[in-house]
Amino acid sequence: MDNLRHWLIGPPLPTLRLAEERLNKVRALAAFSPDALSSIAYANQEIFLGLVVAGSAGLAYSWPIGLAITALLGMLALSYFQTISAYPGGGGSYTVARENLGTLPGLIAAAALLIDYVLTAAVSLTAGVAAIASAFPALWPYRVEIALVLLVIITLANLRGLRETGTLMTIPVYLFLFAYLSMLAIGLVRAFIDGPGSMAVTAPPATVALTSILILHTFASGCTALTGIEAISNGVPAFKRPETKNAGITLIVMAALMGILFVGSIGLTHYFAVVAGSNETILSALARRILGSGFPYVVVQVATLLILAVAANTSFADFPRVASILARDGYLPHQLSQLGDRLVFSNGMLALAALTGFLIVAFNGDSHALIPLFAVGVFLAFTLSQAGMVVHWIRQRGRSWRLKALINGAGTATTLVTLLVVAISKFVEGAWIVAGLIPLIVFGFHSVRGHYQEVAHQLTLRGLPPSLKPLAPPRVVLPISGVHRGVLEALRFARSISDQVTAVYVETNPAAADKVRRDWAMWVPDVRLVVVPSPYRSLIGPLLEFLDQTDREHHDGQQAVVILPEFIPVRRWQYLLHNQTAWLLKLALVYQRRQLGRTRVIVDVPFYLRE
Repeated sequence: MDNLRHWLIGPPLPTLRLAEERLNKVRALAAFSPDALSSIAYANQEIFLGLVVAGSAGLAYSWPIGLAITALLGMLALSYFQTISAYPGGGGSYTVARENLGTLPGLIAAAALLIDYVLTAAVSLTAGVAAIASAFPALWPYRVEIALVLLVIITLANLRGLRETGTLMTIPVYLFLFAYLSMLAIGLVRAFIDGPGSMAVTAPPATVALTSILILHTFASGCTALTGIEAISNGVPAFKRPETKNAGITLIVMAALMGILFVGSIGLTHYFAVVAGSNETILSALARRILGSGFPYVVVQVATLLILAVAANTSFADFPRVASILARDGYLPHQLSQLGDRLVFSNGMLALAALTGFLIVAFNGDSHALIPLFAVGVFLAFTLSQAGMVVHWIRQRGRSWRLKALINGAGTATTLVTLLVVAISKFVEGAWIVAGLIPLIVFGFHSVRGHYQEVAHQLTLRGLPPSLKPLAPPRVVLPISGVHRGVLEALRFARSISDQVTAVYVETNPAAADKVRRDWAMWVPDVRLVVVPSPYRSLIGPLLEFLDQTDREHHDGQQAVVILPEFIPVRRWQYLLHNQTAWLLKLALVYQRRQLGRTRVIVDVPFYLRE
């Protein structure tokens, strides 16, 4: 098993290599930007699907909506640039909201972020499969299977470590940028040559009236283009030194590329009056209009698939990091705060992969069905983060704090309005699910923390005397299944720690019990043997009843020790040939609640079988 794990994700790395595993700006852009850059694929698609029902009159609003979303992008980029300098330790919305607004807003932001990252991975993978299926329609029936295969590949790549992931993601990200920027440049040339198209000619007949509600609904759907803008502020510690400067530069470059891709693709779609047919995305239709159906078109579609597939990498970079911060603060299981063999938070990555796979299967690989769940968590986290930054600047009152607070205040107002629009317009379509999940997740955070606090309270040394009195020799109970070498080895150990040893045999077959009595009298005549009848052939229940009865008979508080003989086969598959009674008994003894409040020690004595 170790050899297989090392082959898949690589051998363990020493902790001293952690600094070497950090990312430079080129690799960091590849690791943190796929979600943001690729969001044009499903954002453009959602804008098109939202407006096409109103015919040419509706599609005419795609350009104004695109400009509004781009302006919002600029505001968010400027706000998060300030967050990077103020919080170089990462954590993003959760850290900012918790430290400045309080614990509850911080946990709400954390819940929204975690939901966002899971949905980002699911939407990116399913949208990527839709992009390649637009070029090869025969793949449409296999969307779920292809998405799951891509999920496994992305998970393994991330489990290998930061540097290897950044290197692997570099190829799809920069291929996508080259393909799309080239397509947009060619599109501008074609625009001068061919002139504008006419929506009145290409748009289908309207099926619904154009209303302000429809426009707001479409704007809310298109705001998914802004997902991923916060990723770099969450992952500042992953950058090489100086972390803050490198992260800030990378954020500016990413936001500029996002704006160019989004405005360029929306503008050319609107200018050429491009309309997508059934089983085709709007970006696929735009690529066909500009490049035709030859090899360059296929390159664009493959690049779209790859960037959307690795867009899930943003979630794999940030979900485990945010989860580790929550775990460190006691709101998630501590296992999520621990670095794995490859110096990454592997437990968080596996949890994300499982949740993403569930969504892909549950929604049948349909990104359009997942989108309504998407934007609520994103903009809730945005709003809490920006509001927290306003409080941060007011408290710090450093250089230019009024200007900084004004920038983040404008960001807060903008994202709050967008959140309300998204929540109201998408509520019936699925936003209610996220609205209900966030309180449940926050309740779960408090439950986990409450458990850890109770454990700490019960394990504390406070109140204990400086020296503890030694315990009297314990009572030892030795459950046996027969008389053999494994039992005699366990008995030898039992007699080394106490002279009060009782062997217990649960009788399920009277004939077998008689043989055990004869063998015991022959080999160990000086140790008491108790045979407990079991008319219903149960082993665990009668033994537990015997232990409870002996505890009640001893009122001196003497400690009881249960010694379990267990033989260990040579091959792992050979475990399947045995009853595993000792293992089942251990589980029953460990998790049985003690009514008398006495400690019961369980000792396992293994007997290793030879080849």
